[in-house]
Amino acid sequence: QVQLVESGGGSVHAGGSLRLFCTASGSTYSDYTMSWFRLSPGKERQGVAAIDADDEEDTTYTDAVKGRLTISLDKSKSTLYLQMSRLKPDDTAMYYCAADRYWGVGVILRRRPDYWGQGTQVTVSS
Repeated sequence: QVQLVESGGGSVHAGGSLRLFCTASGSTYSDYTMSWFRLSPGKERQGVAAIDADDEEDTTYTDAVKGRLTISLDKSKSTLYLQMSRLKPDDTAMYYCAADRYWGVGVILRRRPDYWGQGTQVTVSS
């Protein structure tokens, strides 16, 4: 079982950047699909980005963030990243790191992964 802890959230103005971190303990990333989800008040949970921990070039993004957010992984540091650039007020949400051993990159953003972190808040003001 893997434990996930997010950090790096904060408040920025529109157009700004943030980098989110997710550190794992209790297990290696091997065989996992890692992902970022977000949840805003009044909206459904949204899958943002995912990466195959065994093939780091295999990534996917929801359309709303393509070209602005980048997911990456440093297994030597047991850390998952979400680099966020050109942020918009619509990006305001609680961001959660997630891990799953069953669902692959192609479908994970439409599923509910097995393991979740506690979330980190991102607030973008206009």
